[in-house]
Amino acid sequence: MAEHSFRFGAPAAGAALALLAALGPTPAGAAPAHTGATGASGATGTAGTTGPGTATASRFVPGPCPRTPEPVEALASARCGVLEVPENRARPGGRTIRLAAAVIPATSAKPAQDPVVFMSGGPGGETFDDIPFLVSSGLNRDRELIVMAQRGNLYDQPNLACPELDRFYARSVGLPSYAPQTEGLALDAVKQCRDRLTADGTDLSAYNSTENAADFADLRTALGIKQWNVYGHSYGSNLALTYLRLHPRGIRAVALDSAAPAQSVSLPFAWESAREGLDNLYKACAAEPPCKNRYPDLERTLNEQVRKLEARPLTLNARPPQGGDPVEVVLDGGALLNVLVAKAIPFAEVPAAIDELGRGRPERFARARAAGSVQAVGQTAHGLTQSVVCSEWVPDHSPSDVLEAGREAFPEWPESVQAQAPQLAFQDRMCRIWNVPDRTAVQRVATTGPVPTLFVNGTFDMKTGAGWARKTARALPRSTTVEVPGIGHWVVPQSPCAQKVLASFLARPTAPDTGCVAGLGWEPFTITPK
Repeated sequence: MAEHSFRFGAPAAGAALALLAALGPTPAGAAPAHTGATGASGATGTAGTTGPGTATASRFVPGPCPRTPEPVEALASARCGVLEVPENRARPGGRTIRLAAAVIPATSAKPAQDPVVFMSGGPGGETFDDIPFLVSSGLNRDRELIVMAQRGNLYDQPNLACPELDRFYARSVGLPSYAPQTEGLALDAVKQCRDRLTADGTDLSAYNSTENAADFADLRTALGIKQWNVYGHSYGSNLALTYLRLHPRGIRAVALDSAAPAQSVSLPFAWESAREGLDNLYKACAAEPPCKNRYPDLERTLNEQVRKLEARPLTLNARPPQGGDPVEVVLDGGALLNVLVAKAIPFAEVPAAIDELGRGRPERFARARAAGSVQAVGQTAHGLTQSVVCSEWVPDHSPSDVLEAGREAFPEWPESVQAQAPQLAFQDRMCRIWNVPDRTAVQRVATTGPVPTLFVNGTFDMKTGAGWARKTARALPRSTTVEVPGIGHWVVPQSPCAQKVLASFLARPTAPDTGCVAGLGWEPFTITPK
């Protein structure tokens, strides 16, 4: 399963999530299901959204569905088009951007009247790539499923892809994680992408969660939808909370999968999540007698290997799991951490991988890092990633704050590893280059209110620890919190029980049936011969 992350999904690079393509023709392309009045231009629905000091208009324009690299079956019957919105609502008369959207019909003969709208992860994750996972999880069983690419995504105009960064991430598997050479190449790639995007007239400051939330508010109005439900995962949960706070009208219920609360996300946040998820995995192994007996010293072994390989990195050849020729990879302390956080090694194999590494057999970790050498160049909207991270996550925390959080999470690890947040290396210096305004004062605000909210998290999630959902839920009095054992990031597509809980919540937001969670365990750990 393609797993879009809280930030990044290219495990070997320790960075990068996986996103100016025009909408290509496909067999689908009718008008949306819920429509407002049609204007003389043929556009469907206009929506007024108040921005900072000005009112602007948006409209939905029916059109063909995106032409995806791999066919998405659900798009064959979808109604697609683009939402035209101002790039920057604070600047009247500025340019308009176009966001790809699709309305996927319900499979039920008598669907509910309140659809569910999906907010994808990242920021910058390719949204239409998620549709098969949403459909297989039953999101469109009883109601329409609405998907819209966040601004700057692959099928939007403009598309904020950064092939320069994709190529860097592919190359970086053969470089020490945090070496000056690696940092220099990363900063060069960021600068090249920024220079190219700004030369095209892109206002990078407008690609933020406030504008993203206003886009979804406009979409609901433009499609003539009275009330809908929101489902967001990872960064999409952050966006959903922002949307609920700023535009509560028309929201029936909100489901948050692998919650990344808007008021908390920062570089230090990443360290706490990594510690929580790894601790839960250690505890699960200790609670399973075959795992406990075979791997009694997992934490000590990993700590030793992080120190050893950070001091003396190991270079070897490994074949990417996706196939292809072997590539040169470097295993050091930072690489071990980022491979684990990215779930590049299946959780059931992690104890065996750590034990083998301690016995001089690094193959599992090497193959996992080699996976990052295969990049879908141009698929991830790294421009959106950088604009959100640099305006909302990085400001208000110094590099010393990140180091302190790393020391608290893993006190036995080398300072060179502790100084870089998991999967967010060099981010402070990247953001000096990206140069967008600090938006923490308007973004790091807790969401409150009476809208029913569901939190679904996995206990092994090392990107968005389950503890953050519990903290966030305290401000939402009509919330339900569910933790699924043994699951990592983006729970619903991986757990039939979580799918049942989400369906129950959408049917009865104030009284979801969570009974299936009580009997859940985790996949038994792989036990290798001594």
